[in-house]
Amino acid sequence: MDTTVLIIVAVLVVAALFLVATYNRLVTLRQRVREAWSDIDVQLKRRHDLIPNLVETVKGYAAHERGTLEAVVQARSTAVQAAGQAPEQRAQAENILTGALRQLFALAEAYPQLRAVESFTQLQGELTATEDKISFARRFYNGNVRDYNTSLMTFPTSLFASMFGFAPEQYFEVADATERAVPQVKFT
Repeated sequence: MDTTVLIIVAVLVVAALFLVATYNRLVTLRQRVREAWSDIDVQLKRRHDLIPNLVETVKGYAAHERGTLEAVVQARSTAVQAAGQAPEQRAQAENILTGALRQLFALAEAYPQLRAVESFTQLQGELTATEDKISFARRFYNGNVRDYNTSLMTFPTSLFASMFGFAPEQYFEVADATERAVPQVKFT
């Protein structure tokens, strides 16, 4: 009887240690996802802060391209308002902004004097660097989401994850294939 009690206690201790380790691992993975989301948020804020300066610079050289400038301003406003929403909604707003920025940069091709302006090229360079950082932050976030969601779905963790209140996270990606298309810029 003494041996049976020891075996039962040992099994309970191992089970308790497994539950604690599983819970702590899920907490760690969830925190990594949140940290990665924070990195995306910082880069998107930087992007949003650069855009008004870029638009103002372009206004002076391409004032009659009002539609493109207004599209960039509207897309930025929508993206700023999307802050705090789920990654899917935020990604959609940011992808619209990316398309509007592509159109704005296409203006630079039509206006050589604009490309020669130092403030424009500096802002364009900063925005390009920020876009690269956003791209990296998205990949980092999505990698953390993948690891977290995979952990939630694997056995035996899946048995306990919902019991502990862990839920899958959304990827930060383009949901609609039409948003992946390169925008068409036409000058009339």
